Amino acid sequence: MKMIIRLVILFAVIILLEFYAFQAIKTISKNKIIRFAWLFISVAVYANFLYVALTYDRGQGQTPQFQMAMGLLLTVLIPKIIVLLFMFGEDIYRWFLKLISAISSENTKPLASRRKFISQIALGLAAIPFASFIYGILQGKYNYKVLKYQLSFKDLPDAFDGFTITQISDIHSGSFTNKEKIKYGVDLINQQKSDIMLFTGDIVNNKADEMDDWIDVFDKLEAKEGKYSILGNHDYGDYMDWKNPQDKIDNFQKVKDIHKKIGFDLLLDEHRYLEKDGQKIALLGVENWGKGFNQAGDLKKASKNIKKEDFKILMSHDPSHWEEIVKKDNLNYHLTLSGHTHGLQMGIEIPGWLKWSPSQFVYKQWAGLYEEAGRFINVNRGFGYHAFPGRVGIWPEITVIELKKA
Repeated sequence: MKMIIRLVILFAVIILLEFYAFQAIKTISKNKIIRFAWLFISVAVYANFLYVALTYDRGQGQTPQFQMAMGLLLTVLIPKIIVLLFMFGEDIYRWFLKLISAISSENTKPLASRRKFISQIALGLAAIPFASFIYGILQGKYNYKVLKYQLSFKDLPDAFDGFTITQISDIHSGSFTNKEKIKYGVDLINQQKSDIMLFTGDIVNNKADEMDDWIDVFDKLEAKEGKYSILGNHDYGDYMDWKNPQDKIDNFQKVKDIHKKIGFDLLLDEHRYLEKDGQKIALLGVENWGKGFNQAGDLKKASKNIKKEDFKILMSHDPSHWEEIVKKDNLNYHLTLSGHTHGLQMGIEIPGWLKWSPSQFVYKQWAGLYEEAGRFINVNRGFGYHAFPGRVGIWPEITVIELKKA
């Protein structure tokens, strides 16, 4: 019953959006071809989404085909929300004028020219997210950005002054469709020539075989002092309807085996000491720990036999772990590296001026570098993409961090 009610509400909202959007088109243009094209595109997108949603194998999780259908649906719906806000506001104003006219007997007839002007403004503003979504689906998801930070610590061992880390996160190989673009991204990672490479989880969407066509791409990743990785929430197969429990167990083992195939040392609530000129720093990796779900990670287990005075770098996929647990821990984790949020793959970022995404209403640390009491966390925006097959304003990220002796 609840599902039926939700579908009825969704259908009513779509009808409302389409009604006002078409009214705006009718107001500014009498051309029947333009009107027909508008209706045809909308109907085609809805029909495609329904067909894909009803026919795709849910046992495969979100396939690229489903993601594209969802992406096109959002591309046509979100701009129409902007049109709705303007046109509905105009209608309220018109109804208010009619009410005043009825009460005062004054002639306050709304002007058709104002209606046309409002329609032009609404459609003009709606064109911005429409064009942005189209770009995001076609090119934005491959618009890789290298973000570089230099962090200073008083207790960093002298031998590690100038030590560099490349962080990547959230590959989500099950979403990929363009091998040449992904190879370009991998080449860009290698061009950073960092001392170590750290991958902070979500190598697949759900199934290990999603990575089969990409092993020969990601095994080209290079780092002078080694490559280390952890698991993300998607790597456990929790978002699939498995035919039997053993299939899920087998898949999880295969996902863990992928890391070895591409040359990464997978840390499962473990740590490694990185040594240089007789000095060392601790690198820790925990399984996924998210606020309110999948709290598999065991920080105490990963930190066993590590001393408080050791310099520590922690890999933990979900930044809520840092907010809830890590930053308060007396063992003092100097630098935490996370991913998970993708910055919702949508937002506005103007360096030094503006940084906004709906993701910030869910995660306090959602993208970039944060610091509290001398403890840092970097939330990588992700290398790949998931659910929405593109990126709008929040670009795929390769992070390079240089450690300096303060």
